[in-house]
Amino acid sequence: MKFEKEILCIGAGYVGGPTMAMIASKCPQYRVTVVDIIPEKIDQWNSADLPIYEPGLDKIVKQARGKNLFFSKDIGAGIKAADIVFVSVNTPTKTFGAGAGMAADLQYVEKTARQILEYSESSKIVVEKSTIPVRTAQAIKRILVSDKSDVHFEVLSNPEFLAEGTAMRDLENPDRVLIGSQETDSGLKARNELVEIYANWLPKDKIITSNIWSSELSKLVANAFLAQRISSINAVSSLCEETDADVGEVARAVGLDSRIGSKFLQASIGFGGSCFQKDLLNLVYLYCHYGLNEEADYWEGVLKINENQMDRFVKNMLRNMFNTLAGKRVCVFGFAFKANTGDTRNTPSLTVVEKLLAEQAEVAITDPKALDNAARDLKDAKGNYELISDPYEAAGGCHAIAIMTEWELYRDLDYQKIFDSMQKPAFIFDGRNIVDHDKLFEIGFNVFPIGKPKKVHF
Repeated sequence: MKFEKEILCIGAGYVGGPTMAMIASKCPQYRVTVVDIIPEKIDQWNSADLPIYEPGLDKIVKQARGKNLFFSKDIGAGIKAADIVFVSVNTPTKTFGAGAGMAADLQYVEKTARQILEYSESSKIVVEKSTIPVRTAQAIKRILVSDKSDVHFEVLSNPEFLAEGTAMRDLENPDRVLIGSQETDSGLKARNELVEIYANWLPKDKIITSNIWSSELSKLVANAFLAQRISSINAVSSLCEETDADVGEVARAVGLDSRIGSKFLQASIGFGGSCFQKDLLNLVYLYCHYGLNEEADYWEGVLKINENQMDRFVKNMLRNMFNTLAGKRVCVFGFAFKANTGDTRNTPSLTVVEKLLAEQAEVAITDPKALDNAARDLKDAKGNYELISDPYEAAGGCHAIAIMTEWELYRDLDYQKIFDSMQKPAFIFDGRNIVDHDKLFEIGFNVFPIGKPKKVHF
């Protein structure tokens, strides 16, 4: 079959794989290829067991794979054939040198740019899909124009705004798609080509355009604002617990103000995932780099509140379980950083489990999708812990349950059965405020929500 365009994505992770699957599904006239430096990951994308869990992803991949969606280990051939190359490689926080612990590590972006230059035999549009600092496009362009004067490259910014757990829905019907370019004739032409891809399934009023620097910065700022809302309501939750106010009622009253809105005002154990912490640290580093230290302190405070929420959660467990957790068995419901994903990057559960183990608690961890990742994350942990898929088995004999992930499964469990199997007095610490606290109290649990009055029998 002759395809109208050859699209390549370098990077087969949580962004690249789902994004390319959606483009292939909506644009059968394009050939879409995904490559990665990890051969095992490509093998998984070509198997019945995909490397990531995302509702709806499996169906879309199986419908398009082998028709116009391909997963390949041959990066060089993919680059040679491509008209448009999406760069969706990892940009973790640096762990070494200048900016360690804050700045984005761009070594994989640079290596990818050099690969594109090495294998390109024709002009290409290169699209930044990874989350990167503002003005990274300039560095990519300098590498691409350093050789092969007969090959022209245009660099665009097209940041992802996906939420794990709803990624396929977000891709099919996003709030917006943002495309940034240099505002030259060739830059605008390249931008219009990318607009036309998304226009295959989205109305053009959802596809917004900007200069490339605004697009790069918008991703960091969007995540910073979302993280700030979570930290804000979590800061309020601590005051609610001290005053017997109900953070849910406060959030509802505040969220009905049209200037504020209700989204991201759900008090919880804190935010996790691959983006919020990394992007906030990156933003703080950028502010410091430009000498904007007061603004840097503001955004760093958002992270400190998030870290404090997890610490406060464990201290609350310790205080209410008679000031010792040593030898007590605690069941952790959920290890993924949020529901409907197996992703455990920066998950609050890891921090809480490590703190529980430091208190010499015995920990049973259960999760419907994240236990393999939990095993990897905890391989060097010191202490007594188990990974158990069945929540009833995990809770048996425990002194307390800590609800860490808002899986729907945990709302509907038979808590009478669980209570009967536990040590008494039995405790539930609801880090997501997802279960019926009154009903649990009636069963016999001592219940400790986030930002709401506790319900205790003693």
